[in-house]
Amino acid sequence: MQDTDTFAAALNRTGAMVLRHVYILRTSWPRILELAYWPMMQMVLWGFISKFMATNSSWVAQAAGVLIAAVLLWDVLFRGQLGFSVSFLEEMWSRNLPNLFVTPLRPHEFILALIVMSLLRTLIGVLPAALLAIVFYHYSIFDLGLPLIAFFFNLMMLGWSMGLIITALILRNGLGAESLAWMAMFILAPLSGVFYPVATLPHWLQPVAAALPSSHVFEGMRATMFEGSVPMEALLTAFGLNLIYLAAAAAFFLYTFRFARRTGLLMRVGE
Repeated sequence: MQDTDTFAAALNRTGAMVLRHVYILRTSWPRILELAYWPMMQMVLWGFISKFMATNSSWVAQAAGVLIAAVLLWDVLFRGQLGFSVSFLEEMWSRNLPNLFVTPLRPHEFILALIVMSLLRTLIGVLPAALLAIVFYHYSIFDLGLPLIAFFFNLMMLGWSMGLIITALILRNGLGAESLAWMAMFILAPLSGVFYPVATLPHWLQPVAAALPSSHVFEGMRATMFEGSVPMEALLTAFGLNLIYLAAAAAFFLYTFRFARRTGLLMRVGE
């Protein structure tokens, strides 16, 4: 009888812990989204890659280093956003945001500092990988020439826009939304044509892809590698879209920051 009571008590305690985490999960939409997000993204991205390579294997074979270049440029975009978001998260993890904003530091100065840190983190992360590609695979992304600079900064600008939106959502929803910093950018990967042309996408998705600066960058990268020409139209389109998105993202962040300061969310950054 005593063993039965002990077992029942153990089940109750276990059930209580499970219930606690269910309540946490139920009240945090970013956590629920994360559970389904990664399997879906992997399926969609690799599905399009498989579809393209199954019918265009000769295209891939003719482009020495095209996949390496795509991986490196994708990493610029991902690390540009992640460097921005993580620099912001480090202030939240240390509960330092209230301390920062009782100083004369202004929000736009804070944003500029995050942009500089994003640039530094990206360079530190991507340059060693680019150098290893030369050693291991005899491919240098620097062979893209001057267009590489335009590709780099267009992708960085998009990363900053995404970083501003993500940090605003984290500021509004608390650290329960911090997983957005790692998962949000990957929603753009299937639509950006990183490893395959945008034409591989279903027709109804192609206009969505055309609205992304990243799709024009990766299309321009392939044009540079295959045709040896500077894709000015793609670069200018990407730059124009980036200006619009960066301005809108900055406005959204500043609005959310003012809301957080007015409602006291800024003082409860860990909740």
